[in-house]
Amino acid sequence: MSDLAPELSTRLAALERRVAELEDAEAIRDLKARYAELVDRRYRRGGGTVEPAELASLATEIAALFTEDAVWDGGPGLGTCRGREAIRERFLAPTLLFSWHYFVKPRIAVRGEEAEARWDVLAPCTTRDGRPHWMAGVEDDAYRRVDGRWLHSRMKLSVVFMAPHDRAWVRG
Repeated sequence: MSDLAPELSTRLAALERRVAELEDAEAIRDLKARYAELVDRRYRRGGGTVEPAELASLATEIAALFTEDAVWDGGPGLGTCRGREAIRERFLAPTLLFSWHYFVKPRIAVRGEEAEARWDVLAPCTTRDGRPHWMAGVEDDAYRRVDGRWLHSRMKLSVVFMAPHDRAWVRG
């Protein structure tokens, strides 16, 4: 039996590392789902934003999903924010009348206290002029564990297309 002890100990340690990585990846999926939920709750189902007090509360909750030194990069159309407070301010001023984010196909790589992920995003939305659009893109994220909790440290959106709903995404 003693001959098996070192092998079992090694195998157990490897299994514990694998389980920890899976739990970390699941926590990151939950973080991304919470982000999408909060961002989309800024809009009423019939269109338009929620009342200012609720919007302020949501912006604070969204910002709390980021590290103090995080970077939120929405690309040329949405701009870049550096730091949790700037991110909170950004989410106080929605650029749309409605959105509903779907983050799919996550590719998550956990490396100790840091992680990276790539997500495909599909977001039906309504622009300020009242026109419905389809937006599709890719989000490249970095995460850091702070006080035992995973937070976004960088989020970068790259839009693949933003097409009016009535024209779809076919170029013609």
